[in-house]
Amino acid sequence: MEYDVAAIEVLEGRDAVRKRPGMWIGSVGERGVLQMVWEAVGRAVNQSLPGRGGTVDDGPGDPFEATGDTGGPGLETLLTSPHAGPDPGGRHAAAVGHPRVGLCVVNALSSRLRAEVRREGVLRAQEYARGVAVAPPATVGPAAGTGTTIAFWPDTEIFETTRYSFAVLAERFRQVAFLNPGLGITLTDERPAGKARAVMFRYPGGVRDFVGALDAEAGALVHQDAIGFERENPRMAGAMEVAFLWSGSREERIHSFANSLATRQGGTHVDGFRDGVAAAVTAYARRRGLLTPADPDPDVARIGVGLTAVVSVKLDRPEFLGATVGLLGNTAVRACVGEAVQEHLGTWFEERPERAAEIVARFVRGVHEE
Repeated sequence: MEYDVAAIEVLEGRDAVRKRPGMWIGSVGERGVLQMVWEAVGRAVNQSLPGRGGTVDDGPGDPFEATGDTGGPGLETLLTSPHAGPDPGGRHAAAVGHPRVGLCVVNALSSRLRAEVRREGVLRAQEYARGVAVAPPATVGPAAGTGTTIAFWPDTEIFETTRYSFAVLAERFRQVAFLNPGLGITLTDERPAGKARAVMFRYPGGVRDFVGALDAEAGALVHQDAIGFERENPRMAGAMEVAFLWSGSREERIHSFANSLATRQGGTHVDGFRDGVAAAVTAYARRRGLLTPADPDPDVARIGVGLTAVVSVKLDRPEFLGATVGLLGNTAVRACVGEAVQEHLGTWFEERPERAAEIVARFVRGVHEE
């Protein structure tokens, strides 16, 4: 048996995607079906973000053919060419799902896809079957407003299931709305006959609203105002949005994100947050004489008791450790977040001495009891 270059099979375009779908979307189960949604929604979200406060369904409308005013390929190219790629990343883009592989993959893995564009007062549409155009883009009629609508049907020849979980979709869209203040996302489920349900996610307060919601869901009896701030720092080539509060709970709940993706294992942004909180608490306690020079610093783990926090960073070049995008590795982020948290929390303590004394006293008592 001989093996030479003639034995190598080169697959391109839709054939490559359909032959090995798991390489593109990770799974042919529910996870892969959800990734198809994240791909389509991610593009819509990023077209809405530049205006800060738009809704996902009122984007500019992608022309089917490339034009000079779009700065990129036309919609028809995006739907058929893997080389067109996904939206560019960076701090000003939100990653709804991972990996980001582009609309061409969604099209190739759908038994049917319909693209509609509302632009310049005209509605145009195009149909595809398993990634192949049925006909050229055609004018359907007049249109009000602008926007692009992508409707697709995952191919039952490829996927083990084509069912979507409303709860999973809703939770992810809610996160994206929290992490991008003012962005509006509507999710409608038309599957129940005569019982369609719709939810709208929009949070002007951003991560502060996020922390308040997490605290309420944990059963907090008394609502506390979240401590929060936003800041850019060129040293880490990005920006941070941080909000947190202490409640009566005994648990620590820190939710972290990088470019709107959840970092479930944490990373340098979470390490920096912990550093900053510990430094601010320790400095305040020593400045107020609550700790003597002989007392050790409060334990970082103890300071986290009852803490609910959201730490979100948006970076031009996020670096993740491992393939799961669960652990952020940008080294400069730790110091930048730590310094910002220490400064902001220290100022907050000085402006609210009664609340500061209440919070810090819990940790100082722990030092004296050890």
